[in-house]
Amino acid sequence: MDGYDSLRSQGRFATRGAGRAMSRGQFLLAAGGAVLVAYCLLVAAMFLLQRRLIYFPDLRVPEPVAAGAAVQVEHLHTGDGLSLLAWYSPPPRPDRCVILFLHGNAGNIGDRAHLLARLTALGFGVMLPEYRGYGGNPGSPSEVGLMHDADAALSLLQARGVPPNRTVLWGESLGTGIAIRLAARSRVAALILQSPYTSLVALARRQFPWIPGLRLLLRDRFDSLADIGGIRSPILVMIAGNDRVIPPEMSRSLLAAARAPVQLWEAPEADHNDLQAFGAVDAAAAFLDRLGERGCGANNPGNW
Repeated sequence: MDGYDSLRSQGRFATRGAGRAMSRGQFLLAAGGAVLVAYCLLVAAMFLLQRRLIYFPDLRVPEPVAAGAAVQVEHLHTGDGLSLLAWYSPPPRPDRCVILFLHGNAGNIGDRAHLLARLTALGFGVMLPEYRGYGGNPGSPSEVGLMHDADAALSLLQARGVPPNRTVLWGESLGTGIAIRLAARSRVAALILQSPYTSLVALARRQFPWIPGLRLLLRDRFDSLADIGGIRSPILVMIAGNDRVIPPEMSRSLLAAARAPVQLWEAPEADHNDLQAFGAVDAAAAFLDRLGERGCGANNPGNW
């Protein structure tokens, strides 16, 4: 091989080497692009399906007899035109309060029949409104929609002759966001919060820290941290020490932001779904008995 052939051979080798380097670069670029596209598709899917990640309704119509609950079956009429199921057990005496219970994101009111039975046995009236999209109700759950449902439940209690100073709101988990906003804009005797959160945005950031801009992506936010300062009625916050859904420190942050008189009750060994097994109902009853001389009375924080 003469000198020219040698240089030409080296040139071909150099050209082939550059081609291989370019191919690797193109591969890395393409791989990075594929990862970015997959990430964007995942974020887009979560945006479109986000309410399926928040609300887990049991679509079956709950039967009060099957649930062992002695209640009146009522129908709520919402401001946006829906007719929704509700269970109502009136108080045994007109001087006893009625607890409007706003349940969490899963199941339906039939799963809370045991709570209704406990509270009525203690002498309280109870209303369990069912959300849109739950328990055979029409519609689909959303932040705006669930607030319509809660407003309709409160209006029905007023139509049944239950005054504000005998009305107690009890929010469970997701329902605490509804209860806090309702209490901030309505007169009620007291507010009970079972495993409350600061906002759905804050919860989502804990679950999906790798997704930027969650505040912009979430349609339903339930910003309880912004709402709780508007409440003037006494508040009971009940926390599960081993809560793996809503961190106890998040509930404490919400408690610290309240301006109304607040009492904290904590079950150190409890998890998110078993607070009642650790005495939450008795703690709530004791809290209500301290509200006034007659118990659940005057809507006067000074008496608490």
